[in-house]
Amino acid sequence: MSTEPSTTTPSRDEVLESVLTDLDDESRQLEALVADLDAEGWARPTPAEGWSIAHQVAHLHWTDEASQAAIAGGDAFGQLMKAAAANPTGYIDEETERLVALGPEALLAAWREGRARLADALRAVPQGDKIAWFGPPMSPASMATARLMETWAHGRDVAEALGVELPRTGRAKHVAYLGFRTRGFAYLVRGREVPAAPVRVELTGPDGDTWAWGPEDAADRVTGDGYDFALLATRRRVRGDVDVTADGAAADEWLDIVQAFAGLPGPDPKPLSERGGAA
Repeated sequence: MSTEPSTTTPSRDEVLESVLTDLDDESRQLEALVADLDAEGWARPTPAEGWSIAHQVAHLHWTDEASQAAIAGGDAFGQLMKAAAANPTGYIDEETERLVALGPEALLAAWREGRARLADALRAVPQGDKIAWFGPPMSPASMATARLMETWAHGRDVAEALGVELPRTGRAKHVAYLGFRTRGFAYLVRGREVPAAPVRVELTGPDGDTWAWGPEDAADRVTGDGYDFALLATRRRVRGDVDVTADGAAADEWLDIVQAFAGLPGPDPKPLSERGGAA
């Protein structure tokens, strides 16, 4: 019997199930924060200006529904794309307000049911198919990772609104990876040219493991705490509030604009010193 370590590459379904498990865990963690809130609690403001806790959950539910429309294809997603293009700065806010009007109980039930339907829809995507989206088409695993990133980020907003410190788990690795993968997009959305110099990212995860991406011999490097990098990449923290360091001009410039999510970057987050120092 061979004693060599296995080098088998996980199958598409195995990768997808792994991400969906982490997405479900992240969603359940957020649901536990809001499930017992009264109407006043749901109306509590979050760090996102003008958004309450209800807005945060409503946005997650809307994106889950939009993702299902994208998987199904056809006229429904086409109409959604047209509506978003016609009102690029206001469409998402309008849809979020529409869902907030459902009320906490109905919204929570809709979000719970919608994310379960999305998981089933992602599992049913035929092998090799890509899903059309507002940006480049995505694989099911990539779409699940994007949903995890958004759930993770908005979960931090809700936790901060409630004065709760969420545990630092390895699920942040998905978020950090998207932050690395979207380096070019962060420049594109700002109308800037991507530097030719590659960047090596080496981070330490909450469990002490190393998260590394990019050429090992790259002169420009980003190092530090992986969870903090995820906070920076979701624009939940400013650089002065995270343990993340850039070495080299290209790395330094990137950390000022790093962005793991699609769409416009929005306003810069406030430093912790200006918002109570919540973690």
